[in-house]
Amino acid sequence: MSSPQQIRTGETLDVDHSDARYRTWLKEAVRKVHADANRSADTHLLRFPLPEAWGIDLYLKDESTHPTGSLKHRLARSLFLYGLCNGWIRPGRPVIEASSGSTAVSEAYFAKLVGVPFIAVMPRTTSAEKCRLIEFHGGQCHFVDDSRRMYEESAALAVETGGHYMDQFTYAERATDWRGNNNIAESIFRQLELERFPEPAWIVATAGTGGTSATLARYVHYMQYDTRICVADPENSCFFEGWTTGDPDVTCDCGSRIEGIGRPRMEPSFVPGAIDRMMKVPDAATVAAVRALEQAIGRKAGGSTGTGLWSALKIVAEMVTEGRNGSVVTLLCDPGDRYLDKYYSDTWLADQGLDIAPYTSAIASLLDTGVWPD
Repeated sequence: MSSPQQIRTGETLDVDHSDARYRTWLKEAVRKVHADANRSADTHLLRFPLPEAWGIDLYLKDESTHPTGSLKHRLARSLFLYGLCNGWIRPGRPVIEASSGSTAVSEAYFAKLVGVPFIAVMPRTTSAEKCRLIEFHGGQCHFVDDSRRMYEESAALAVETGGHYMDQFTYAERATDWRGNNNIAESIFRQLELERFPEPAWIVATAGTGGTSATLARYVHYMQYDTRICVADPENSCFFEGWTTGDPDVTCDCGSRIEGIGRPRMEPSFVPGAIDRMMKVPDAATVAAVRALEQAIGRKAGGSTGTGLWSALKIVAEMVTEGRNGSVVTLLCDPGDRYLDKYYSDTWLADQGLDIAPYTSAIASLLDTGVWPD
C-alpha cells in the first residue's frame, strides 16, 4: 500500500467549521450519501422452504443486494453520516477503519462517493476477494498479523495521517437510528405485514460490532412487539461468554474463522441487556448451514449467514417440538462468492480440521422429520 505520507494528497482545509469552503463541501458530501440511499430499493425477504404442516415460516433478509453487497452497507452509510455531521470527516483526509472485510468494502465505497481516501486495517487472513473489492472502490488495505492489533493500528494511522478512525466497534450502535427511518428492523416488519405471521416469534442476528442486534432489539422494545432477539456467536469469539457471565472485560486469544463476526473482546457497540438469547455455533455447523442454504434456495452466502441460519433452524426445531406456530427471521449478510476459497472449499475445511458431515446430517434430519437429532 502507499505510505501515509503519499495518502495525504489533495487540498486539506485545516480551518474552523464556519469556513465557507468546508461547509459547502460538507453539504455536498451529506447530499451524496442521502442520494445513495434514495436510489436504493429495499432488500428482499426470502423464504427458506419448510413443510407447510409445521405452521412455521423461516425468512432470510437478503442484505447481499445492497450496492456493496452486504449488510454493512447500511452501517457504513450511517457511520459516514455520523462522522460527517460531527465534523470528524474532513476533505482531503483519510478515513481509517478496523475491519475484517465487508464493512471496509462498504466504507471504501462511501469514501470514494464523498471524495476522501480510505484505509482498511485488517487481518492478513482476510479473503482475497474482499481485498479486491476494497481496492476496486478506491480503498487501500493495511494488514496486521494479529487481529487484536487492528484497533491500535487504526488509531495510530489516523494520528499519523491526520485522518479519522471511524471505529465501527464503538459507534455502530449509536450511529444507526434504531427508532425507525428505514433501518433493518423497520424494514423487516414492514415486509412481513401481509404474511400469515406478521410479527415474528424470533429474529436471529450475528455479532461483529453488535450494532445490528442492538438496532433490532431496541426497535422491538420501542414498538412494543413480543418478538425475541437471538444472537448467534461463532467459535473464537467472546460475545457469548461475556453475555452469559456478565463480564464486559472477557477476551479470547484467537481470531474468528467466520469473517465479519466474532470478536476477541466485548465490543462497545454490543448491547447485551437488550437481547433475549445467545447461541454458540461451531464453525463446522456454520459451513454446513451455508451449504444447506445453497441446496434449498440456490444461493451461496457468506459464513455469517450460516451462523445465523444454524441458530434459526434450531429455534424452528424447538417450535415444532412445542407445537408452536409463527415466523422466524434471520439475515443473509453477504454473498458466498467472496468466500469460495474458504467455506465452499473442501481443501480449506481439511486444513482447518473441520468436519461438517454431522452438522449436514442434523440439518437434513430436521428438514425431513421436524426433529432435531440429539
